[in-house]
Amino acid sequence: MSELFGHEPFWVIALKALIVFVFLMLYTLFNIWFERRVVARMQHRIGPNVNGPFGLLQSLADGVKLAFKEDLVVKAADKVVYIAAPIIATIPAFMAWSVIPFGPEVKIPFTDTVTPLQLTDFPVAVLYILAVTSIGIYGIVLAGWASGSIYALLGGMRSSAQMISYEVAMGLAFVPVFIFAGSMSTSEIVAAQADTWYFLPLFPSFVIYVIAMVGETNRAPFDLPEAEGELVGGFHTEYSSLKFALFFLAEYVNMVTVSALATTLFLGGWRAPFGLPQIWEGANSGYWPVLWFFLKTLGFIFFFVWLRGTLPRMRYDQFMDFGWKVLIPVSLAWIVAVGVIHKLDREGMLDRQTLIWISVGLGVLLLLSSFWPTKKQPEPEPEPEFDAFAGGYPVPPMPKKDRNV
Repeated sequence: MSELFGHEPFWVIALKALIVFVFLMLYTLFNIWFERRVVARMQHRIGPNVNGPFGLLQSLADGVKLAFKEDLVVKAADKVVYIAAPIIATIPAFMAWSVIPFGPEVKIPFTDTVTPLQLTDFPVAVLYILAVTSIGIYGIVLAGWASGSIYALLGGMRSSAQMISYEVAMGLAFVPVFIFAGSMSTSEIVAAQADTWYFLPLFPSFVIYVIAMVGETNRAPFDLPEAEGELVGGFHTEYSSLKFALFFLAEYVNMVTVSALATTLFLGGWRAPFGLPQIWEGANSGYWPVLWFFLKTLGFIFFFVWLRGTLPRMRYDQFMDFGWKVLIPVSLAWIVAVGVIHKLDREGMLDRQTLIWISVGLGVLLLLSSFWPTKKQPEPEPEPEFDAFAGGYPVPPMPKKDRNV
């Protein structure tokens, strides 16, 4: 952990906070355009191509359109909570980025000031991210409750149950990373991956986290809190204009947050891809690491879009069963295994190459387990055809609901 954290001039901290905010806003606009273009290509459509070069200004146009829409407040709403809910959902999404490392220590142009490309860091930074992102669920639940609509309330309740279920699996996926890195500091976890990125020796944890992060962000195929076919629009059914835009912004910023966290914990953070530092000494210095960090997070964003364009929405009972009956038990068993493996590794009884092969094999088995066929339910026996003259005289059939009485 850098000794500069907590001792920098105020203007440096303010500058880095502004850069993070602007980066997230521009990245959100880019991700909306990127998702539309990728899904359009998957569905053999054109996608946005009118506003700006390649349609890049389409997201900005949509934001301006939302801002000028009529802002309605339903009569049955609790107005104070109704207005505060989208703000509560959005602010934690930005706060989580205060401990995400973008790169190493660099020199600010036109000055002699050296600063790490990270707003701040402390020994329990990953736990801080979990705590802050968990607060955002209050905005969704309060939005459903304050709207005075049964559809919105059901969407908020679904979202809270979904967050509790998959937050447990996500937290358990972090434990092996803490064991290997010996720290919960994001900058120290990145430093510990100088030789090997953790997605290889901890591949099952990586798989569990990737599944949990999709459920945590309410994205397809886990977008059950806002299922259009069941709940109209879910928790934001009664929202419009800028308040609806804040929910939209929170969802896309959370996508980038979980992608950045996956990059930090499992893909070496801002470090250059494999082999590049050996042929280029400056790959991990200066401002180049910001590019590697951006490309890694963009890979996860593409994964989100890929899932949305290919997989249908799951049933709610299937989704909850998978979280509680598969992910959490597998996470607990893997933590025990990692404790044993780490001890053998430190004693020199297990080399890193063997560990990687064991980890990848277990991760593949975890992925294949979702495709194993379940027990086939017996088909109900067909009802016998009704014979009106069975008793010797015509009798009308009984209604279906009373036949078994």
